[in-house]
Amino acid sequence: MTTEYSGTGDPARSLALLWRTRERTSRKGRPDLSVDRIVRAAIEVADAEGLAALSMRRVAERLGVGTMSLYTYVPGKGELLDVMLDTVYGETARPDDVPGGWRERLTHVARETWALYLRHPWLLQVATTRPPLGPNVIARYEYELRAVDGIGLTDLEMDAVVTLVSGYVHGAVRSAVEAAQAAARTGMTEQQWWQAHAPYLEKALDPRRYPLAARVGTAAGQEYQAAADPHGAFEFGLARILDGIEVLVATRPDATATTGER
Repeated sequence: MTTEYSGTGDPARSLALLWRTRERTSRKGRPDLSVDRIVRAAIEVADAEGLAALSMRRVAERLGVGTMSLYTYVPGKGELLDVMLDTVYGETARPDDVPGGWRERLTHVARETWALYLRHPWLLQVATTRPPLGPNVIARYEYELRAVDGIGLTDLEMDAVVTLVSGYVHGAVRSAVEAAQAAARTGMTEQQWWQAHAPYLEKALDPRRYPLAARVGTAAGQEYQAAADPHGAFEFGLARILDGIEVLVATRPDATATTGER
């Protein structure tokens, strides 16, 4: 699987695109073009065909225009990828009031991010250690920080907590994305695959040789009706991470924050 990297475009041009500080008006005699329209078409290509299929030529084909006409608006693929990322990050819901305190606020952030990856699986193919510094990326970071503001953490701890949750979701969602892709490519759901393989596994798995694998695997298979439950594992792991953060918060002078009152 090919990995793309954000932040590889020209900094000045990328920031101009991200913040829309400069945009050329389309010429007469051809379909109207804009940065927004080009970016939306690029996202549609990546969603439908994967990031490997994304190119300026493929986006132009989807829009029904010549490839060179895109460069009037977007300098290249690096800058385009940055704007694509910033655009999809703007899809996450950010309600002002999430009842229940900081745990519920972080849970909301994590679940929104999980859903975003499922809508746009190509996000897993983009390394964002150098993130696009666009309005949606910054607004998202601001919202995540608000989830843990005022509960006794230092500024660096606040940043570390939101980074921890974001990194966890990134890792946990991969199995869900892969399961969805496997179902699409094989025409067989995880449940159908399990039903086809489980009888043979029961015959092959010797509980005397693998007592724990047999016992736990049987219990899990009966519960999930599949080899795994990515969403259930995600929720379990998220709760354990929040438990750990709660221990940290409880060491601070204002321990009432752990009760969800803030």
